[in-house]
Amino acid sequence: MGGGEPASTSAAKSNPAPARPRIIAAIVIAIYVIAGVVVLIAIWTVLIFNHLVRLGNEAKRGWSNIDVQLKRRTDLIPNLVEAVKGYAAHEREVFEEVTAARTAMQQASGPAQAGEANKQATAAIGRLFAVSEAYPALRASENFQKLQDELTDTEDKIAAARRYYNQTVYQYNSRLQSFPDLIVAKLGGFHEREFFALESPAEAALPNVDFAGEAPPQ
Repeated sequence: MGGGEPASTSAAKSNPAPARPRIIAAIVIAIYVIAGVVVLIAIWTVLIFNHLVRLGNEAKRGWSNIDVQLKRRTDLIPNLVEAVKGYAAHEREVFEEVTAARTAMQQASGPAQAGEANKQATAAIGRLFAVSEAYPALRASENFQKLQDELTDTEDKIAAARRYYNQTVYQYNSRLQSFPDLIVAKLGGFHEREFFALESPAEAALPNVDFAGEAPPQ
């Protein structure tokens, strides 16, 4: 009956702790959520980084295949010039044009320059073959026919390797320009690659590069 406090009030003051477990549980959940997000971002970053590395390596391999064929072509050109000289020594202007184109191929730095030099060489060799049309004995020469076949084979291989390389570079450069890949690309130090002698913008966009199975042209 005295002036004591009601029993319910005394119980509330003596038991203020039920809110603490809920706060702790909320903190733990928040930590798990943040950790999960961090893990997902890390996995996403690694996957994008690895894909960019793979595309970059494919582009390097594609360029290596082109470079091999370009060097083979520059080795064949002097033999072709000497073969034609034996029958048409007075065609000095054509010989000089072919030689200049070969020099440009040798001095080219990077795919873009090499592509332009290769176009120049193709035009010059075409004029040399046109000259040979006036000399039946030259056309019938076994050495000339062999050189012509080897150059044609080389040109076909360059064309196939060019398509593969340009399509790979198109995919690679597109990823570097696309969000969110561009973030990883900038952080990872990735840079766009040059195309090699695009015949048209549509050539690079052909989506037929299969990294899982098909090997690049040799």
